[in-house]
Amino acid sequence: MITRRQTANDDTLFWTLKLLQENPGITQRSLAKEVGINVSSINFCLKALVESGWIKMGNFSRNPDKLSYAYLLTPTGVAEKAVLTRRFLQRKMAEYEKLREEIEALQRDEAAAPVGQNSF
Repeated sequence: MITRRQTANDDTLFWTLKLLQENPGITQRSLAKEVGINVSSINFCLKALVESGWIKMGNFSRNPDKLSYAYLLTPTGVAEKAVLTRRFLQRKMAEYEKLREEIEALQRDEAAAPVGQNSF
């Protein structure tokens, strides 16, 4: 069984890899904001991704702002992102199906309630 912590970790990794693939020059501050975690957590995440070989980090040597980095997904990172994407999509589809069923049940209950009756 997948725990909430594992799900949250998967979501963080999924969004981090997705955003890095779309925008390799994104700043850590912007990345943290988009992922929904603090800058120190995104820094820790990026270091772990580099250590695992999922991304490579390099700075732009000719850029006057030596703090600018590019984060590039490695072939392993692309493969792992595909796995995370599949799990993310399966989880979101299950959530969608459950929500759709709840909405249909509420609509049936509302349609069956006498007109003008307040449930409060």
